[in-house]
Order: sequence, then C-alpha cells, then structure tokens
Amino acid sequence: MGHNAADQRSPLAIWGALIIVYVVWGSTYLGIGIMVESIPPMLGGAMRFLVAAALLGGFVLVRSGRQAFRMTRREFLGAAGVGILLLTSGNGMLAVAEQYISTGLAALLVASVPLWLVVFRFAVRDRPRALTMAGVLVGLGGVAALSLTGVDGAGTVGIVVVLLASFSWAVGSFLSSRIAMPANAFATSTVEMLAGGLGLVLLGGGLGERLDLSAITDRSWLALGYLIVMGSLVGFTAFSWLLGNAPISLVSTYAYVNPAVAVLLGALVLSEPVTLRIVVGGVIILIGVALVISTERKGSQIPQRAGEGVHRGVDVRRGVRRGHEPQPPRDHIDSPVE
Repeated sequence: MGHNAADQRSPLAIWGALIIVYVVWGSTYLGIGIMVESIPPMLGGAMRFLVAAALLGGFVLVRSGRQAFRMTRREFLGAAGVGILLLTSGNGMLAVAEQYISTGLAALLVASVPLWLVVFRFAVRDRPRALTMAGVLVGLGGVAALSLTGVDGAGTVGIVVVLLASFSWAVGSFLSSRIAMPANAFATSTVEMLAGGLGLVLLGGGLGERLDLSAITDRSWLALGYLIVMGSLVGFTAFSWLLGNAPISLVSTYAYVNPAVAVLLGALVLSEPVTLRIVVGGVIILIGVALVISTERKGSQIPQRAGEGVHRGVDVRRGVRRGHEPQPPRDHIDSPVE
C-alpha cells in the first residue's frame, strides 16, 4: 500500500495508533520490571508468550482458517529459531537484567539494536553509507557512556546481560531477513512466541527457577496481564495497522520515542533515578539511532505493507522489543519487548 492510500487515512486514527505504539511498547520495560518483582524472569516470560501465542493463534484460525498456518518445515524451523533468539534469549535476558538495573537504563541500552544490525551488514560486505556508520559510532559511544561509568557489581551484571540480550535480538532480526519464513505475518509471530515461550520454560527450569503461585503479588499478576494483552496483542495490532496506513517515516519514530517513554515511566512509577549519565548517554544513543534510521530511509524504498517489506539490515518498522511485542518478521529491527 503506497503513500496515496496512507494519506487518505484519518490523521486522528493514525496518531491514535501511533500513540498506542509509543506508550504501550515504551511501557513494557516497566511491565517487565514489575513482573519480575515476584515472578521468576524466565518463567514469567514463558507464561507471557505462551498465553499470547494461544490468543493470537486462535484469532488467526478464526479469521483466516488453517491455511494461514500452512508452511514448510524449513519455514517453521526458521520462525522457531528466530523466536528463540528474540524471545528466549533476547527477552529472557532483558527480564533477568531488570532485576539488577533500572527499567529506563535497560530501555536505552536496548535502543542500540539498530546499530548492531548495521555492524552485521558491514561484516557481510553490505557496505552501509558513511553517515550510517557515523550514526553507529555515535550510538555505540552512548552505549559506552552508559556502560563504563559509575556502576556497582550488580549494575555491571545487569548491563552486560542486557547488552547480550540486545545482541541476540539483533542476530535474530538479521537472520530473519535471510532465511525462509512463513508467508503469514501473524502465523509467524504465533510460531515465534510458541517457540520462545517453550524455550523460556526449558531455560528457566534448567537454571533452577521455580514458580510459587502463592508468592506472586497482585501487582506482578497485573503486570503480566498487561504485557500479554497490551504489549503482545494490542501494541502489535496497532503497529501492523500503521505499517499499511501511515508513512514509514512517521511510524519509524517509535524507535527513539519508546526509550524516552520507558525512562519517564520508570521515574514516575518506580521512582528510578534519572542521573546526568543516563540523560547524556541516552541522548547520544538516540542521536545515533536517529541518524542511522534517517540515512537508511533516504537510501531505500521500503514496502508499505504489514506483511513485511524489507530493506537489508535495517528496517525501521521493528523496534528494539522487542524485547519486546510480536511484529511481522522479516528484515527488521525487532522489538525486544513485544
């Protein structure tokens, strides 16, 4: 769907959907932080994605029938593998990291995912533009500013873990544009969440996590429900609609609005300190990401449909949650908090 069709859409509807993506995906970091207060991070993530997979899969079956899930063995394994990289490894490590660092700091570090994707492109001799590489260097400088100054032992563990999570998301996003994936984006997300959730069950159990239902607070249950309904379903639906009905230049702004929303909500709800280091490092990262996204957009023609157009290496439609709500899986910056 091209710009002419997008321009005919109600500006109110477009901005309504965009605000949902801004607030919902920005708030998932806060949701994870509250969830892990009394729920083990891996098993909490497993419940989140398995329930979301059941709900989304049921919706797809009712709407499109079983043919939506017709895929080859190679496509199924591709989606499952990407789900493990994005959700088991990426989202799982994010939840672990948020036991040690603030939700705002985690969100700012996750914003580095687009930068890693450019580095991967360079490694496979898909040479980015000079301004793109400049954006990468600026952004990684911000990551260094956040990571290497004034943190204690627990903070260092959290930073290392969330950077590993970002790297895993970037690898999953990068590979998903280069391997066979199912044609239906919603079916793909269902498989990703199912595989990611099962992977979290195995990983959490293997690491000794145990789920004590009596120890879970109402606050954590509410956060888990919010992540399932708002993060994994409502946010995804709004984002998919925007891909087909709004200019990609507008949709892409979520990539640097979400971290700012996460920092603000962490400060307001959890009273997380917003230090000068966080402000400066975060601004540097977001400048680098904005430079990468704006430069790449000018040099590419990105299809305007929810079923996944691609631009090699950096597709601004998929965010860093990732961490983390499920989005159509092709060449993308995957949202780690989906």
